[in-house]
Amino acid sequence: MTTPDQTYDVIVLGAGSTGENVADIAVRGGLSAVLVEPELVGGECSYWACMPSKVLLRGSEAIAAARAVRGAAAAVTGEQDVAATLARRNSFTHDWDDSGQVDWVKSAGIDLVRGTGRLAGEKRIVVTRPDGTEVTLTARQAVAVCTGSRPAVPAVEGLADVAPWTPREATSAQAAPGRLVVVGGGYVGCEMATAWQQLGSAVTLLQRGRRLLPGLEPAAGEAVLASLRELGVDVRLGSEIRSARRDGAEVVLTTAEGEVRGDEVLIATGRAARTEDVGLDTVGLEPGSYLDVDESLRVPGTSWLYAVGDVNGRKQLTHMGKYQARQAGNAIVARARGEQVDLSDWSPYVATADRRAAPSVVFTEPQIGAVGLTAAQAADAGLPHRVVQYEIGDVSGAAVFADGYRGTAIAVVDTEREVLLGVTFIGPGVAELLHSATVAVVAEVPVSRLWHAVPSYPTISEVWLRLLETYRG
Repeated sequence: MTTPDQTYDVIVLGAGSTGENVADIAVRGGLSAVLVEPELVGGECSYWACMPSKVLLRGSEAIAAARAVRGAAAAVTGEQDVAATLARRNSFTHDWDDSGQVDWVKSAGIDLVRGTGRLAGEKRIVVTRPDGTEVTLTARQAVAVCTGSRPAVPAVEGLADVAPWTPREATSAQAAPGRLVVVGGGYVGCEMATAWQQLGSAVTLLQRGRRLLPGLEPAAGEAVLASLRELGVDVRLGSEIRSARRDGAEVVLTTAEGEVRGDEVLIATGRAARTEDVGLDTVGLEPGSYLDVDESLRVPGTSWLYAVGDVNGRKQLTHMGKYQARQAGNAIVARARGEQVDLSDWSPYVATADRRAAPSVVFTEPQIGAVGLTAAQAADAGLPHRVVQYEIGDVSGAAVFADGYRGTAIAVVDTEREVLLGVTFIGPGVAELLHSATVAVVAEVPVSRLWHAVPSYPTISEVWLRLLETYRG
């Protein structure tokens, strides 16, 4: 059965946080918009990524923070209630029920079609609904592909057959596995190793390379490595899996060093574009690939197709997907009005922050907050630079925050322009320091001007003053 065609100004494939924001901006700009979603409205971040993972980590973090303060430590008389932690996580995902998100979509004036949407030529989408019926949607102005990304499971002999966990299972499990093997030492691998070790699992982490968190400053990976080992995680660097099999209830991974056994294995080795079945071939594009876009998130060679968020592969972070969504939405509205869209650096219609200075936080113990370039990236780009480092524990506010505070602040300074190229914070609670660094890097605030941004005393933010003093020498 086919439902009569429906026409909207904007059709958005994918109702995750990115797609919701594209549709919301379009509607606020006076256009009509529809979201097409085969799973839960709200997407990966709400149900299987940012929110549940951080809730799983928060209980252990709060306990560690209390134990780090004499006097408060005496009040910590027991261990974490794992069942209560998992129940709290479930409350944040609303038990994987998206009715609240659906209510918001309706209140925002956005239509929703449940089902799998595929391009069927220019500005046309065919949606196959759960009951097998189809509806064809036509866009007057734009189609935005916001289908995100999916976990990439490496082509290792037998791995697909052992039913490995992906980040979805790792963040939604209702009990801690006795033994968990984590493959991958990036953001997800390090966070989930931290969480499940503290929730009762015996965790082994296998990292193919010689560093954890290889895209960050080396000091960040070193700090997290030391922390994981202190927590009891068996971290093995330079360990590559060659095959996998089930031996009864056990997962057995074969590496060059021998076998590793566990009750579950989490594959956290990267992600791939979720574009294999959205009809890209009907408009001359390659299925399964990340979509190239210009700075307004429009696919080159088209006047109507946009790819926003993870699906373009530029920066796979929820906050950057939302940022891209706002910029793309603004561009769609402007073009619908017949306005000229300016693609210069600071235009309200373009996304440049994900290339210049995308902030990110790794919610391990310690936390890692980073924005902009690392020293290695500055060197690779041929930029004249100097690295300035300061021990955060030497700041008065850090001593108040926690007894024996250990942490490091690292700034990469462009020595010709005298602006910050990048900043990394390593230590407890540093996530809340990161936005000040993001403002400084994105706005290219001169070092001479930063002297007049006086940090309050006694807070950890005083580290900004110490970094500037160290740079001045």
